[in-house]
Amino acid sequence: MSMMDKLRHMLKGHEEQAGQGIDKAGDLVDEKTQGKYSSQVDTAQDKLKEQLGTDRPEDNPPPR
Repeated sequence: MSMMDKLRHMLKGHEEQAGQGIDKAGDLVDEKTQGKYSSQVDTAQDKLKEQLGTDRPEDNPPPR
């Protein structure tokens, strides 16, 4: 079992909170770097949310 699989399993049922945590962490990095890396931070947030499955709306299930 890969690390991402373990994280997905731990976050199951708490996707919304995980997404909020990712957003908060990105905001903190933006604040500390005075927005210098905001585009890279946004890209990293999007990719992490995609990997963890926290960016899917409830009515749009994951592809099989």
